[in-house]
Amino acid sequence: MRASPLQNRVDPFGEIHATPERGLFYGNRGGRFHRDDQTLGTSRWKSKQWITCLCAFKGRRNTVFGKRYTDLFFLDEPTALAAGHRPCFECRRERALAYRNAIDPSGRLRAWQLDAQLDAERRNGRDKRMHPRAIDGLPDGAIYAEAGRAFAIRGDAILPWAFSGYGAPSTRPRNRTVACLTPPTSLAALSAGYAPEWSDLSVCS
Repeated sequence: MRASPLQNRVDPFGEIHATPERGLFYGNRGGRFHRDDQTLGTSRWKSKQWITCLCAFKGRRNTVFGKRYTDLFFLDEPTALAAGHRPCFECRRERALAYRNAIDPSGRLRAWQLDAQLDAERRNGRDKRMHPRAIDGLPDGAIYAEAGRAFAIRGDAILPWAFSGYGAPSTRPRNRTVACLTPPTSLAALSAGYAPEWSDLSVCS
């Protein structure tokens, strides 16, 4: 039995940590980038396809940090979107179509085009790209950074983010520009009515 948790839990900054909590969603970054001893080197993605998946789908069984993927886990969908992931078009097809159609009602935008857009928006080289935005206009599910911490927008409140869940809400500030972690493409989806799935502290087993 492994003495410590794998480094496979993603925060809203897109960083990958070793922590016991798993979260509501599973995902990957286009393939395997972990080493044979189930540790990470310097790589943090395999391709531009960063997706958010269900923890269980059609009874499939998967060995975490096995041969195919570097398996990642997220507290919830606002966290995954902030990190730069999008819904999977296989196991979360209905949600992926809702996300895509919120951005492009014509339905012409393809998954690879979404991936290219998000890749340009989520990182600056190896660093997380942040986007200055007026906090008043941020939609529910957006996450921004302040003093090294992440805060989620929900109605008139902000929620401090943690791997174990959100902290006590406080009133959303007004008339301020903040460093938004959620990429513009996902902000557009949220602003157009895409409703993200929030954590209820469920844990993937």
